[in-house]
Amino acid sequence: MKIVIPGGSGYVGSLLARSFHKSGDEVVVLSRTPVKKPWRVIAWDGESLGEWIKEIEAADAIINLAGQSVNCRYTAANRRIITESRLKSTKAVGDAIAQAWTPPRVWLQASTATIYAHRYDAPNDEATGIIGGSEPNAPDTWRFSIEVATSWERALKDSPTPNTRRVAMRSAIVMQPDSGSPFDIILRLVKLGLGGQAGDGRQYMSWIHHGDFVRAIRWLIEHEELEGPVNLSAPNPLTNADFMMALREAWGHPFGIPAPKWMLELGAFICQSETELILKSRRVVPAKLLQSGFSFQFPTWPEAARDLCQRSHRSDQCAETIFAGRVVNRPT
Repeated sequence: MKIVIPGGSGYVGSLLARSFHKSGDEVVVLSRTPVKKPWRVIAWDGESLGEWIKEIEAADAIINLAGQSVNCRYTAANRRIITESRLKSTKAVGDAIAQAWTPPRVWLQASTATIYAHRYDAPNDEATGIIGGSEPNAPDTWRFSIEVATSWERALKDSPTPNTRRVAMRSAIVMQPDSGSPFDIILRLVKLGLGGQAGDGRQYMSWIHHGDFVRAIRWLIEHEELEGPVNLSAPNPLTNADFMMALREAWGHPFGIPAPKWMLELGAFICQSETELILKSRRVVPAKLLQSGFSFQFPTWPEAARDLCQRSHRSDQCAETIFAGRVVNRPT
């Protein structure tokens, strides 16, 4: 297959590119900052049509991940950049597909599980899930995220691409042990003894193991009956308190200092981030994937956490071995 990944230089895009490349597929990443990779990386600005549109021709799948990171303070300037980077790149991809003589069979468009309401009472699936934004006392930053997500999906739906199947990937947090990934950041807290519950710990956390995420992407490409919004999350979300306890047990660190809300707000301010990713309850289930026959290798967090911790252990040991070898062989 030929897979084109706009915005594919981040940790999720690199995860997918590595997997497809390893399988022998042709991978093309569109990036604002092209760097040398085992696959082809082509420059684009995320909004204008250019030479890159040739790559859309006869591609089997487009996986659009383009969009400015939300790991920042939601200032007026950052809100504009976050919104425009998503809408302009989605429109550019749609326009490129519309101009293709042989358009791709499927367009997988990034979206987010954040689109659902903050709730504890019931899980959100694609058919009955409640779209957020009108929750009582919801912070303005949460409503902003909902506005971005709904506008993002509307841009996909309004694109003039009737001959290409379109899927809005409402992805939960993809858990992988790569350095700098969300799992790596959370695990660092556990290693430091700071891996207690966040806030009151009642908020639900939705997640997906990186192996299941890649398999789900392949499943979406292959199964033509799947279109529209699709939740990419493990089928068993759990509370933050249970999530952190399972991770501490998997790492072998029995104790973790809890972080009250005021401490999280202070830390987010210092780190120039927002607490939404930590405090908003995301109780999301993948009804469409399960109904189509998809089977998760890691359906529950404790087993996924054990696998991820083992991979992280091996990565740490490998890094220590490389460092020790460099010290031993250092010129004198």
